[in-house]
Amino acid sequence: MTKISAILLAGPTASGKSGIAARLAARLAGAVVNADSMQVYRDLAILTARPKLQELVLAPHLLFGHVDGAVNYSVGGYLGDAQAVLADLKALGLLPILVGGTGLYFKALTQGLSDIPKVPEAVRTEVRARAQGRSVQALHAELAACDPASAERLRPSDPQRILRALEVFAATGQSLTTFQGLKQAPLLDATQCLAVFLAPERKALHKTIDQRFDAMLAEGALAEVKTLRARNLDPALPVMRAHGVPHLLRHLDGALDLAEAARLGKSDTRQYTKRQFTFARHQLPNFRWITPEAAEAEVLAALGTSRPQPGQA
Repeated sequence: MTKISAILLAGPTASGKSGIAARLAARLAGAVVNADSMQVYRDLAILTARPKLQELVLAPHLLFGHVDGAVNYSVGGYLGDAQAVLADLKALGLLPILVGGTGLYFKALTQGLSDIPKVPEAVRTEVRARAQGRSVQALHAELAACDPASAERLRPSDPQRILRALEVFAATGQSLTTFQGLKQAPLLDATQCLAVFLAPERKALHKTIDQRFDAMLAEGALAEVKTLRARNLDPALPVMRAHGVPHLLRHLDGALDLAEAARLGKSDTRQYTKRQFTFARHQLPNFRWITPEAAEAEVLAALGTSRPQPGQA
């Protein structure tokens, strides 16, 4: 590789990405840029495992905790924020190291985002008001009636994407699938990025997930969720569906004991990592799979002399 404009560090939850990214940024005069759809929310620093102080002091960290939980943050919103950050880092001569577990963010960064028309705020508000209090199954049935193509492609347990499809149909009268083949130009040229996917051994990863969830509870995750609960936000918002949140909310409501809420939160997280592996395997073809233990050495070896000089990133 003759020139690197960014390092892309993807991987499943609890694979050690944050520490690796911070150490690489310190070594390479870089900055860590978040690419995780839950770590953008300021409400859940603990439960989304945002970088800790010992990592933050190593290098600049950007796009972490910058979005209020009441916001229905989208991939398009992320790309807009990332575009501004990448421009700033280029001007400063800092190497962007994008890190996170949201494969869709990495796909949009390197392959472009579907050119979906902007939904007017009045339409969005009307659709979400109509959805308030209804089950996700009822929303999926409504989508199947007006936009069967989108309903067929979406999981009936995914309220956020179902609402998105309903909003697009309400605004345009057309299926969301109509627009998904139309792509905007990507922000990053994949041929000039060093892209890796951390692939830990599954059994070890599951053990780490369980240990980390217990540690997050010890650090105050339940109090964090209690504060979030007091805001009375729409339960369909992404922040309300972060791993662990629904079950801890049920605990706070007296429906589950804490041990069961923790068990379910761990189980949800383990299931999510399976989807992260599957997405990377099929949707991120340019990412090289490596073990977390070898990641730093392999990234540095792959860079060789290709680290851009200040002003050339």
